[in-house]
Amino acid sequence: MNTQSPLPELPAIGFLSDVDESHRAFLASFGSFVRPHAGEALIEEGQEQNDLYLILSGLLHVVAPAEGRNIYVAALGAGDSIGEINIFDPAAASASVIARSECLIWRISSAELEGFFEADPVAGLEFMKGLLRLEARRIRTMNVKLAEATDLGKVIEHLNARV
Repeated sequence: MNTQSPLPELPAIGFLSDVDESHRAFLASFGSFVRPHAGEALIEEGQEQNDLYLILSGLLHVVAPAEGRNIYVAALGAGDSIGEINIFDPAAASASVIARSECLIWRISSAELEGFFEADPVAGLEFMKGLLRLEARRIRTMNVKLAEATDLGKVIEHLNARV
C-alpha cells in the first residue's frame, strides 16, 4: 500500500462533514493515506485493530466468518468509515475488509489521534462530535433492524403455532 499524502486536507465527508476546513487540513497531517489495490485486505478478521479509517474513494467489502465460510456483510464507499470503536477500545477485528477497486483511504492510529486532540482541542471536539453523530445514527439504525427482526420473529412464531 502506498502511504504518500495525495491531498492537502481531508474532504468534508462522513464524520468530518461538519469539521472546519483548517481543522481537516491539520488533522490530515496526523494520519496517513493508504491505497489498497483491488483484492487487497485492509483489515483482516482476528488481527489486532486500533486504527480508524475514512474511505475517500473506492469500494470495499466487509466479510465475516460464519458457519465455516465468509459471508458478505456490507459494501463501503466514499464517506464511510471503519474502526470507530477500536480507536478507543482496541480489539481484534471481527471481520475482514477487502478492497474491491483501487481505493484512497485516510488512516489514523489511536496514538496519532491523541496527539491531534492534545495539539488542537477545539478541532478534537469537532472531530468527536462528528464521530458521535455517526455512531448515534448507526445505533438508531440497528435498533430499527432489531425491532423489525423481533417483530418478524413473533409473526413466524405465531404462524408456526397455528400449523
